[in-house]
Amino acid sequence: MAAMAPGGGGSGGGVNPFLSDSDEDDDEVAATEERRAGLRLGAGVGLDPGSAGSLSPQDPVALGSSARPGLPVEVAATPATLGGSGETPARLSIDAIAAQLLRDQYLLTALELHTELLESGRELPRLRDYFSNPGNFERQSGTPPGMGAPGIPGASGVGGSGGREPSTTSGGGQLNRAGSISTLDSLDFARYSDDGNRETDERVAEHEVPLQERKNYKSSPEIQEPIKPLEKRALNFLVNEFLLKNNYKLTSITFSDENDDQDFELWDDVGLNIPKPPDLLQLYRDFGNHQVTGKDLVDVASGVDEDELEALTPILGNIPPTLDTPQAIENSLLVQKLEDKISLLNNEKWSLMEQIRRLESEMDILKTEHFTTPAVGDSVQPSLIQSSQKDSEDSRRSPNVNSSDQEKNKNGHLETPGGADSSIPKENSTCSFPRKEREEMPPSSIPSKTMVHFDQPNRKLSPAFHQALLSFCRMSADSRLGSEVSRIADSEKSVMLMLGRCLPHIVPNVLLAKREELIPLILCTACLHPEPKERDQLLHILFNLIKRPDDEQRQMILTGCVAFARHVGPTRVEAELLPQCWEQINHKYPERRLLVAESCGALAPYLPKEIRSSLVLSMLQQMLMEDKADLVREAVIKSLGVIMGYIDDPDKYQQGFELLLSALGDPSERVVSATHQVFLPAYAAWTTELGNLQSHLIPTLLNKIEKLLKEGEHGLDEHKLHMYLSALQSLIPSLFALVLLNAPFSSKAKLHGEVPQIEVTRFPRPMSPLQDVSTIIGSREQLAVLLQLYDYQLEHEGTTGWESLLWVVNQLLPQLIEIVGKINVTSTACVHEFSRFFWRLCRTFGKIFTNTKVKPQFQEILRLSEENIDSSSGNGVLTKATVPIYATGVLTCYIQEEDRKLLVGFLEDVMTLLSLSHAPLDSLKASFVELGANPAYHELLLTVLWYGVVHTSALVRCTAARMFELLVKGVNETLVAQRVVPALITLSSDPEISVRIATIPAFGTIMETVIQRELLERVKMQLASFLEDPQYQDQHSLHTEVIRTFGRVGPNAEPRFRDEFVIPHLHKLALVNNLQIVDSKRLDIAIHLFEAYSALSCCFISEDLMVNHFLPGLRCLRTDMEHLSPEHEVILSSMIKECEQKVENKTVQEPQGSMSIAASLVSEDTKTKFLNKMGQLTTSGAMLANVFQRKK
Repeated sequence: MAAMAPGGGGSGGGVNPFLSDSDEDDDEVAATEERRAGLRLGAGVGLDPGSAGSLSPQDPVALGSSARPGLPVEVAATPATLGGSGETPARLSIDAIAAQLLRDQYLLTALELHTELLESGRELPRLRDYFSNPGNFERQSGTPPGMGAPGIPGASGVGGSGGREPSTTSGGGQLNRAGSISTLDSLDFARYSDDGNRETDERVAEHEVPLQERKNYKSSPEIQEPIKPLEKRALNFLVNEFLLKNNYKLTSITFSDENDDQDFELWDDVGLNIPKPPDLLQLYRDFGNHQVTGKDLVDVASGVDEDELEALTPILGNIPPTLDTPQAIENSLLVQKLEDKISLLNNEKWSLMEQIRRLESEMDILKTEHFTTPAVGDSVQPSLIQSSQKDSEDSRRSPNVNSSDQEKNKNGHLETPGGADSSIPKENSTCSFPRKEREEMPPSSIPSKTMVHFDQPNRKLSPAFHQALLSFCRMSADSRLGSEVSRIADSEKSVMLMLGRCLPHIVPNVLLAKREELIPLILCTACLHPEPKERDQLLHILFNLIKRPDDEQRQMILTGCVAFARHVGPTRVEAELLPQCWEQINHKYPERRLLVAESCGALAPYLPKEIRSSLVLSMLQQMLMEDKADLVREAVIKSLGVIMGYIDDPDKYQQGFELLLSALGDPSERVVSATHQVFLPAYAAWTTELGNLQSHLIPTLLNKIEKLLKEGEHGLDEHKLHMYLSALQSLIPSLFALVLLNAPFSSKAKLHGEVPQIEVTRFPRPMSPLQDVSTIIGSREQLAVLLQLYDYQLEHEGTTGWESLLWVVNQLLPQLIEIVGKINVTSTACVHEFSRFFWRLCRTFGKIFTNTKVKPQFQEILRLSEENIDSSSGNGVLTKATVPIYATGVLTCYIQEEDRKLLVGFLEDVMTLLSLSHAPLDSLKASFVELGANPAYHELLLTVLWYGVVHTSALVRCTAARMFELLVKGVNETLVAQRVVPALITLSSDPEISVRIATIPAFGTIMETVIQRELLERVKMQLASFLEDPQYQDQHSLHTEVIRTFGRVGPNAEPRFRDEFVIPHLHKLALVNNLQIVDSKRLDIAIHLFEAYSALSCCFISEDLMVNHFLPGLRCLRTDMEHLSPEHEVILSSMIKECEQKVENKTVQEPQGSMSIAASLVSEDTKTKFLNKMGQLTTSGAMLANVFQRKK
């Protein structure tokens, strides 16, 4: 404590970045109480000079308490003070003189003394610490030494001098910082932050101002310190936070603009290395607890004995809870103050007992060594003597240090000049009791400490000589670290206390990349440390250990948190770990928020159940709604899944459902994927337990799909449809598990004997282990037994009394089939989604279920028979999406021969019925597109089409020809050559002209996709026969189909085919169309030609082709459009002009293309010069390479 400079600064130990302002204030209160306690000891005249409570002649507190300020030190040092009336007063130590000079503000004298000691090599720690602390010289006004603050009784005179440090000014004058006082230590206050940025540290900690002096400042309106920059930034932050919380948004914006040098979203920007304090409202509400009135400042409170306090407490405890008068309020404050004093004194009592125990223990050691070894007195270990003297001096100087203050002192805020800390850790043994109490305790509870004996030399040197001799062995015990090193912990508790003191100093100095190595130390100390405040500080260090922890580092921290939780139990997890998560929920770095989200899930099993369903669920909900980082929301979803596995409050079911819908609708694919893999299966398991899977969850999703289809008649929201349908698909395993567990045979499913094996392909591959039916049931063996009983029940005993399965058959399937009939068959995405859903449903529930329950319901609706053909009705059920979904989602589930035959027969029937009824082919096309995406079905589809090729009805053959166009793009060229082209050539010679025309799009698609020369030539010949055969000259529909096909495939076809075949034939068709008499046909051909030319105009066309065919064709077309469609004629004129300009530009550029003689000479000259320059370079290869490097 003596190292506390009059200015209130510490001994140069930096600001602890992991302690808050409240910790520093506690330090100052403790410091003041220690000084007052020292005053009481100094004032006691009946103390035994030999007791632990007697004052050392070198104790500056004793000097301060008996001397008047301003008197010489020697006058004040009476024989009584020196420990005995008959002794000669000992020579005062330099340290005591320095303390008195500093106390009486003889700063220049103290500085001279410091300089002389420094030059002579005897630097005094007290003076060094005082003059290296700039905080001692920064205040600009204060109270004269020896005088109390005005209006405060009992704060002046001797009590003022001994009980608190004087201010930095004398006689009301000012002591401003001067260059002569500035030291090397005070010139650079900058520190490096973790990320390497240099930041100026302007802070002057408030704890550098003595507590009593601070009270004087606060109590007097005339004496106010000017606000410091960091104080201003902190207050700005709190004010802005208050404005935002109370919806003063415009004011907040204006306030932010006026303080544009500050980031109000980040507390770290303030510059104080402390956690964010409470908001202004909380500070205001707590103000009464810290308010200092005149009566509170009377020194009587610190001088009251324990007996008096015990007498006062019951009287003051009778104050009624309702206080109506100011007097009553003051009394209540006084009661609270006195209760705090009692607690402080109790802590002081235990601390003193601890110190007494240590001193007695060391005295016993010395006595034992003295009696066992004759020469022990000649060579007593000086370290023990010094330790004993320091402990004795500390026990008198600061007798009322509580346990939390001990650790703070060791953290470097307050250091004694001798190097030993003013407090000793309480150890986990009976040694914390005084000797009398120890003697009364049973012997078994007193730990036996092994005595250590050292060989003593047979010499006759005096102990003083030995001590002086050993003083040349340089040992550092006059610092915080030196004190820790010199004091070896002798119990587990001592080790924990030591780690708690040292770790906050170690962590900031460890490289960021290696800080995870400290996690075991931090966690063990946080688990076992006896002080809650220190545990909280260590856990704060853990969560702030790494600025942006990567995946591996986060996993390490989470592993540590789980180990901590297992060790300490749910109460401490809630009280100590959760607050750390809550603090960082809005941290600016996503990695830190990610750590919070992951922690919520990892700690869920170790939290009290009411906390899981309230606080943790609310935290995760807030992060899911507000966090902008996909990775964070993904982690939130996974943690929500874990929470759903542990939650048991049915009232939270609806909140969970809303969270599920939010997660499914998240814009990030990562979040949606995590929802299907973790959150949805976990929520489904809880829903199953509550009995809501079939009664609420699945029906609600189905209703939402139906509502979407009703609202989407003019435009379906396919994204939402996918969202709900994918959720239903992910619920299929849970639904099947429910059916199995509620089956009539579930009670018979016992594991005995040989368990049947489950086929590898029995179930679809699950998205995650949580969607695996065996995981939901419990084990693969149990599932195998249930499946065996399930198949037997369906095949032989039926579904009577099987409510869960009857719900699927009688409610779920009919509703799904009804929904399928409402979706748009041309929507490929919707057809695909429902197809995948029915496929997974049928594969999960099994082949018997599919054949006996699913197929009959579809077949009942479709009613495939030629007797039901209604040629006048083209909007029957066969034109709806029911056809492709049944074909691709139900009939493809199993691929045995009979299943394939059933699929082929179904597609043939559909093709026949649609063709004969002249219905739209969209449902058949959708089936071909969906099946054609899988090469395994190409042969099957070709079989179906060959059935159409050889069908007796021209309508069916025509449909088959059109289906080839869809199939060609996905089929490999071998199948095209062997199966497709022969079928098309067969159809191209069909007696019916409509069938021949229907083959043209398929031929065009082959030209677009195939690269085999032979195939292309065959197709080219067939198309040429269509165009050049006289029998087709008047076939308007054929010409229209050819032009449409040329326009579609021309841009993507082989350039040679386009140049030699497509463009010349388009020119011919345009010429013929000029001669067409029927305007309707002429206009129809002209419009198709216009679309074809528009598509081909984007291609590269050679000059010859442009001049000979493309431009003439456009001019013919313009002639048609002038008479039939003037609006098209304008566009055609523009196209013709553009093409003509291209031809002209090419003609102009052609002479320049062949290089002129002059240009060639210039380029040759440049080349020669460059080579000559390169030849002149005689440098090495390395230097030559540098010639071409860019200057940096």
